[in-house]
Amino acid sequence: MDHVISPNLKTASPYDLRMRIRNGEYTGHTSGLAAGFVQANLVILPERYTEDFTAFCKANPRPCPLISISDNPGKIDGESVARDLDIRRDLPKYRVFKAGKFLSEHTDVRDFWRNDFRTFLIGCSFSFEEALLAAGLEIRNLSEHKNVPMYITRQTCVSAGIFSSPLVVSMRPMRPEDAEKASQICKRYPHVHGEPIHIGDPSTLGIQDIHAPDFGEAVTIAPGEVPVFWACGVTPQLAIMQAAPEICITHSPGHMLITDLRNTEQESFTPPLLP
Repeated sequence: MDHVISPNLKTASPYDLRMRIRNGEYTGHTSGLAAGFVQANLVILPERYTEDFTAFCKANPRPCPLISISDNPGKIDGESVARDLDIRRDLPKYRVFKAGKFLSEHTDVRDFWRNDFRTFLIGCSFSFEEALLAAGLEIRNLSEHKNVPMYITRQTCVSAGIFSSPLVVSMRPMRPEDAEKASQICKRYPHVHGEPIHIGDPSTLGIQDIHAPDFGEAVTIAPGEVPVFWACGVTPQLAIMQAAPEICITHSPGHMLITDLRNTEQESFTPPLLP
């Protein structure tokens, strides 16, 4: 279903958007919002899984580029990434998993909060979309007002501790010459997934039906265009389902945390010191 974002939302600041989300005024996907600012995938886990999940992210930097890790268990704010943040309420939609099983979606996860939770923020492909638009490239999910299509592939990530997963990818169709241009641009943004991992035949990745994404929404692929695939931050959700921690909270695919970090800073971004 098309999801047209109103002009006043498109021009709102990251802080204003977070407040609207916190107040329940907006619960849709965040693609196309907060131009110029980094959006982040979310993973919240009990403290005892910090070492293993951090190792999983370090071993798989393309799908899991770490932006930050909360420095103390139970911490809900994060001034280094977003002013007046409440990580329990400032995303449009969350997913809750228990023992590896998807339980439910919520716009507020205060009822599930634990004082031993650690929060991981992971780079999102929505951030490099701005650079592609600035270069005159069409982003089909934006022009069609849809959430980006995402697919589970047959490629596997490097395992770490209890975490292992197939790779999830996002897809944007482009003409071959534009795909090459996009690849060169995205090389400059390794901490928001970097360059595409594959261009062309989706069956190479084990994707049988390009018109039936596992997450997000299908978009039009015009004659002469090829699908362009990037590593996707939904990958950790599959790792969580396989590892089956007693509880985990993530973003709902496409419903990101909008930060105060600028996309232009990502070309020289230094990842956080990891525990």
